Amino acid sequence: MSMEEAAALDMSSILLHAYDLGDMINTSAELADYLYWKQAVDNDAEAQELIKLFAKAKERFEECERFGHFHPNYHEGLQHVQEVQNLMDNNKAVLRFKTAEDRLDELLYSISETIAHSVSDTIKVPGNKMLTAKGCSGGCKSCG
Repeated sequence: MSMEEAAALDMSSILLHAYDLGDMINTSAELADYLYWKQAVDNDAEAQELIKLFAKAKERFEECERFGHFHPNYHEGLQHVQEVQNLMDNNKAVLRFKTAEDRLDELLYSISETIAHSVSDTIKVPGNKMLTAKGCSGGCKSCG
């Protein structure tokens, strides 16, 4: 067997294991919970209204933020964004979605870390948002 054939066999074995791992993630309780609460947020009229309100408040605040504290509406805009964020955090569907999202993120981070460290202890692992900032960072589509 040539080196190329051996490398192809090794790569196919790695791919098969990767697909198996993907299947395990797709059937995990964390993913099922995440998808359930994502659908709940999508179907919750109050949550959708709060998400739209948050997006508008955030957009208005970003206009003020360009000028920083010197903008006459900076503090008012910041307070409004925080108030809408608090309303969203008190919505059951949004709260449960964020919790499910954090659990899924932790699972994926743990898997990435295990794979990376099985190769080398010095390999950098992509950061886990839970380690950098608790809760929603504003990057997810559903919660702003």
